[in-house]
Amino acid sequence: MKRKTVMKVLTCGAAAVMTMGVMSGCGTRGGGTAATGTAQSAAEDAGSTSGETKSDANVMIGSAIYKFDDTFMTGVRTAMTDQAKAEGIELELVDSQNKQPTQNEQVDTFITKGVTALAINPVDRTAAGPIIEKAKAKSLPIVFLNREPEETDMKSYDKVWYVGAKAEQSGQLSGEIIADYFKANPDADKNGDGTIQYVMLQGEPGHQDATLRTEYSIKAIEEAGFKTEKLAADTAMWDKAKATDLMKAFITGQGLDKIEAVISNNDDMALGAVEALKAEGYNKEDKAKYIPVVGVDATAPALEAMKDGSLLGTVLNDAANQGNATINVAKAAVEGKEINEQNIGYPVTDGKYVWIDYVKVTADNYQEYMK
Repeated sequence: MKRKTVMKVLTCGAAAVMTMGVMSGCGTRGGGTAATGTAQSAAEDAGSTSGETKSDANVMIGSAIYKFDDTFMTGVRTAMTDQAKAEGIELELVDSQNKQPTQNEQVDTFITKGVTALAINPVDRTAAGPIIEKAKAKSLPIVFLNREPEETDMKSYDKVWYVGAKAEQSGQLSGEIIADYFKANPDADKNGDGTIQYVMLQGEPGHQDATLRTEYSIKAIEEAGFKTEKLAADTAMWDKAKATDLMKAFITGQGLDKIEAVISNNDDMALGAVEALKAEGYNKEDKAKYIPVVGVDATAPALEAMKDGSLLGTVLNDAANQGNATINVAKAAVEGKEINEQNIGYPVTDGKYVWIDYVKVTADNYQEYMK
């Protein structure tokens, strides 16, 4: 039986269903076909809140993503969709629009529909408890991804797992990129004081990735033998446009002559900072006007910015393997298999955690990750 992709558009309580034909060809691991990406974009632009991959399999996964217009999570969704197709799994993806109450309602809808597993990227990781209770009441396996619930919630149910990456590792690697740059380019220390004066663009307040990336990036720089001085730091909520405005404020408040490095908790914000620097004539062709900027995620736009030299480096947050592992865990759980490396293809820690390693991406290897 051929599988098909169905895209749903839900607006103002009414639902319109668009059915797409069979997709031909396949991408590399974790990559979607152009047709799939176009369909998702068109549905989202029309106000879509869900995408569904159907088959005649008995594994039916309901997945709520904190918001669809997050660049990194778009990559995760693509990988999940591709892996579900490859495994003959029915997958429905919905957009929680960065609203926890919306996500809670979506989980209720999934349960009413009779899904056999849940895959949740929570809006608020501290709100995972009630979602787990809903799953537990129906004995449904639930996989959280990218945003790690608190330990007490993870221990509250024997059918809950987490797929993600250790944020402290990404912070460590991004700090190493900055430290390596200053070792190779002593003149980057503009005032010659042996201290790296930096500004920090942070993600969502309270998000463990933002907190740990901030902390461990600075630790890595200092462990490399440099002193650091924070000139300014604030949240741009993972958003490129907000980051551009924030960086402009940093430039006005601190002055380009004082800022020696820009550290960002993700690539979207790093690219926003680059835009602000370019508006001042920096990070273009003139090597004398360059401030190193580092991000996290290794998104396609970030890799392009590395190619043109405006972005120093990033850290691969492996969307493909996070998406694949999420589907594999859910499938194995529905089939009653033990969640271990043999059954899901990834190492499992403490029976509950699947950690996907980050990778440092620099001028030496960025081309390996460009598609």
